Amino acid sequence: MAILRPRATKATSHEAVIRALYVEHGKALLAYATRLTGDRLIAEDIVQETLIRAWRHPEVVNDPQGSLRGWLITVTRNLVADRYRAKAARPTEVGESEATVSVQHDHADNVVESVVLMDALSQLKPDHRNVLMEVYYHGRSAAEAAVRLGIPEGTVKSRAHHALKALRKVYVGAPGSDIQLRKVAV
Repeated sequence: MAILRPRATKATSHEAVIRALYVEHGKALLAYATRLTGDRLIAEDIVQETLIRAWRHPEVVNDPQGSLRGWLITVTRNLVADRYRAKAARPTEVGESEATVSVQHDHADNVVESVVLMDALSQLKPDHRNVLMEVYYHGRSAAEAAVRLGIPEGTVKSRAHHALKALRKVYVGAPGSDIQLRKVAV
């Protein structure tokens, strides 16, 4: 069995006053806060905060001339108003669903990739650059690129292989070196 130790008399008297306030005014405050908010859980939080405010202001609780219930109702109304103001100050949260449009990605990465790619291509031999442009940029097959460039298909494949190898050497250590060669806007 746990041994209960008495607390300081001041703390005990404050707790007793707050308990008495809750017993006497709790139901009325909860009904009022629920009517204002439309949500019982939020209303319970409001009532709790109202009682904390009463605990922080013992001069109001102990004032025989003032209306304690009127003060508690006013505090409750002000807390509800503060909650609505705070909610209105923040943007409405919207859950992500198929109906909502996803955030558009910044096109800056594509621009950087294009600049890095054009710089790397400019460092290649013209024969290699032409093969890569035909195969990767224009999306042609090796046979189509061979006809377009007027060289054998095997030469297109060989130049593409060596051009990619040279391109990888240019990319080593360069910013954006993880860029993969694919069709990009030039």
